[in-house]
Amino acid sequence: MTEYARTNPFRALLSSWPLLATAVTLSLLGVLTMSPFDGSASLAPRQLIWLGVGIVVYAVCSVMDMRFIRRPQVIISGYILAVALLAVLLVLGHTIMGAKSWFDFGIFAFQPADFAKLVLIALLAKYFSRRHMEMGNFMHIIVSGAYASAIILLVLVQPDLGTAVILMTVWFGMILVSSIPLRHLLAVCMAGLVLAAGLWFFGLKEHQRQRIMTFINPAADITGTGYNAYQATVASGSGQIWGKGIGYGTQSKLRFLPEYQTDFIFAAFAEEWGFAGVVLLLLLYGFLLFQMLSIARRSATNFDALFTIGVLILFLAHIGFHAGINLGLLPVTGTTIPFMSSGGSHVVLEFGALGIIASLAQQGRSVPRERAMQEYEG
Repeated sequence: MTEYARTNPFRALLSSWPLLATAVTLSLLGVLTMSPFDGSASLAPRQLIWLGVGIVVYAVCSVMDMRFIRRPQVIISGYILAVALLAVLLVLGHTIMGAKSWFDFGIFAFQPADFAKLVLIALLAKYFSRRHMEMGNFMHIIVSGAYASAIILLVLVQPDLGTAVILMTVWFGMILVSSIPLRHLLAVCMAGLVLAAGLWFFGLKEHQRQRIMTFINPAADITGTGYNAYQATVASGSGQIWGKGIGYGTQSKLRFLPEYQTDFIFAAFAEEWGFAGVVLLLLLYGFLLFQMLSIARRSATNFDALFTIGVLILFLAHIGFHAGINLGLLPVTGTTIPFMSSGGSHVVLEFGALGIIASLAQQGRSVPRERAMQEYEG
């Protein structure tokens, strides 16, 4: 740790307060959306506890010297742990809605895929940062894809299609920002089409294929497989311009809209806050992503920049897929939206990721870039 960091242990926490403030604001909007005014059961109190845990995790990560995550041995150990947890999950995991995605410890549940997302980002950041001048070699695309595929396949067999798509998007987004040649990009796209065809015929369960067919023709089965998508679009549109009021969303609070506190919280929010509230929400997300992009542009090392961009891509993918599903623009796959959706694993991961970014940014400012690169290479 540098002398600067030792004498200013809370500088990262103070200097990056807009990151934390934006994330907390988004979380509180989610808590408000979970809270009915009639006193009925709600996940809001539990979510407030997770918000508190997330803030503590952010604070700890931001004041620590997190540059140790650049070390290959740390990244490889994390990757092995993530793969092992996902493999064990298939045997010992708790089944929820047909998927083994959680370890249930009674008072809380843990989703290993959340940890795997952050590990994959760190791994790809390390791999591409060392080879950014060699991206003309297609072998680097294959190797990075193999690293990602091990995690993606373990998630697919749970089965959790939504998380698998998010992980694929993170990998694809990070190879894009790593200066991949156009010819390689076309090859990757062609491989993706072949993979999608194989996934359709051999990888997807019947109910997952039915969801996609319902997306193409949502009116075909409104009371069956198309019910969730239909109710989400109804809830989103019924808010009109100004919404029905906080806690008074009839589609969500009367349970016409299922999973409104997790997979469909965007639709529940749109119903209560209306179009004006959705614009405000998207502006908050845009501000958060812009801050991360600004930090990435000022990063001391290639790893720091790629790690920050990787987390940005992860958040953007979750926001895009979740909003698209809730508005009927994408098939229903069960995807959370950052900071707002109910759940502990993803909230702690998201605040932790922001804390790591804040720490890396502060440590990068505390030493000259030349010295930072020497420490990074070492």
